[in-house]
Amino acid sequence: MDIRSSLQEIMDQAIAQAVADGSLPLDTVPESALERPRDEANGDWASTVAMRSAKLAKMAPRDVAQIIVDHIPANDMIEEVQIAGPGFINIRLADQELQQVVRVIREEGDDYGRGTIPEGERKINLEYVSANPTGPFHVGHGRWAALGDAMARVMRHAGYDVYEEFYINDHGTQMDVFGNSVAVRYMQLLGHDVEMPEQCYGGSYVADIAQGIIDRDGRKYEAMTDEERTEVFREMAYQEMLALQHRVMDRMGTTFDKWFSERSLYVEDETGESPVSRSLKAMEDKGYVKEEDGAIWFRSSELGDEKDRVMIKANGEMTYFMSDVAYHYDKKMRGFDHLINIWGADHHGYVKRCECMLEAWGWPGALEIVLGQLVNLYRDGEAVRMSKRTGEMVTLEELLDEVGVDATRYLMLSRSSDQPIDFDIEVAKKKDNSNPVYYVQYAHARICSILRKAAPEAVAKEEAEGKLTIGQLAETVVPQGVDLSPLTHPSELALMRKMADFGEFVALAARDRAPFRMTHYAQDLASLFHGFYTDCRVLTDDNNDPRPADDPIRQARLALCDATRIMLALVLGLLGVSAPEKM
Repeated sequence: MDIRSSLQEIMDQAIAQAVADGSLPLDTVPESALERPRDEANGDWASTVAMRSAKLAKMAPRDVAQIIVDHIPANDMIEEVQIAGPGFINIRLADQELQQVVRVIREEGDDYGRGTIPEGERKINLEYVSANPTGPFHVGHGRWAALGDAMARVMRHAGYDVYEEFYINDHGTQMDVFGNSVAVRYMQLLGHDVEMPEQCYGGSYVADIAQGIIDRDGRKYEAMTDEERTEVFREMAYQEMLALQHRVMDRMGTTFDKWFSERSLYVEDETGESPVSRSLKAMEDKGYVKEEDGAIWFRSSELGDEKDRVMIKANGEMTYFMSDVAYHYDKKMRGFDHLINIWGADHHGYVKRCECMLEAWGWPGALEIVLGQLVNLYRDGEAVRMSKRTGEMVTLEELLDEVGVDATRYLMLSRSSDQPIDFDIEVAKKKDNSNPVYYVQYAHARICSILRKAAPEAVAKEEAEGKLTIGQLAETVVPQGVDLSPLTHPSELALMRKMADFGEFVALAARDRAPFRMTHYAQDLASLFHGFYTDCRVLTDDNNDPRPADDPIRQARLALCDATRIMLALVLGLLGVSAPEKM
């Protein structure tokens, strides 16, 4: 149980006892509902229960507060309780409660703050990025990759069962257009006077693919008909683009449990049925399918959509929406209870019809859409719209080449998904405190340096040679069980208080699908550590004389440093960002 839960249990006991013995004339027992005071001078936690209960108890709020305080059972957690203002109950924890956080973090390591969702709770399918395999990823795709991956990491730490999926849009006319575009470029590169069709993919990458085919196969496909060449090139170009997508996602540190092919939705099994036909039949069985003007429609207007939606056109062609119907039905048939899709904000008008299809099958609320705003790319404050290399859009791969994965991921996660991100390339490359990811990573590297300086020369040498991890070095320098009672300085308490909040913080970030909050937590934690390091000398005393290795203050502060190192690495890991040990 965490500090807040334990403290709330004590306060709830006090309220319940006051009601039980008649001191507090209430019919029901209100919850203490602890919250952080805005001003730390008012304590570690506060409750407004007295003000919320005063009217029902027909008493002054401060009198209610006093009755509750008088009923607080004896405990080791609370150092002081004060009644303030109109009836706030302000609680200050005993220092030892915060000090124990250091011990717990060092014992639990990466498992610190890990939550547990009750068995039987929702199994989640999280789908994100899902770009057409017809071109390279743009910068916006990088945001969805970072967001989805970090969301999965945070949710898993909070105890959720999350399965990550990439939906490959490899069915439909866009694939034919892509194949034809490559085929035309192929013929042009071989000297044929062929114009690009009006409907085409015109990026330079299309010519690059065509040139690659020539380099590998020469004029092998020159004598084919246009239709034959388009079909062959569609598959070759598709495979090449899909391989590129895999490489870039791997480079981003984003891994998927499944890359789901849209084509598979149209493959019939031994019974002659496909996911498309099964999903359509399930919707028809529920009474939400109609045939009109030769087309097959979803009666989504009956479920609150602005109009009904075509699934199969009169000419028999499947709509993009039909694929979505089959895909989401397939997810449910694979055993997922809750579906989360991360889409760009331009898909806003598509949300309702997809929510309706889940409701039509009898699963209202099973689909959750996270809409994200775009990324605005800048260089020293000036908007960047074109790649210097190609004169076209800046690709995600180019951004990774220039600024690296860590800065890209961190800055992509720095704001809520419903807000646009202004990503300045030059800021992302800076090696100073103006770069937020550098600021946090430097705090981690600084702690590693402190631990090395504190280690005996032989131990530090083993770590430098890779024979010991930095964690093993820390255990040697400051073993578990060290006396933590010297940690009483306000900067030390503030740092421990922040770390004590982590379990609740990650649970809320997971619940709200808000991994961006972890960047704020990382910044705060790094800032508090830098403040502690300024205020509290670790290896030397206030006269700058070295502290002996067995000095209690040195040992306690080294333990605090190590706990902070573990926490910084944990938070950065949940963001998919590395925690360098040297910078």
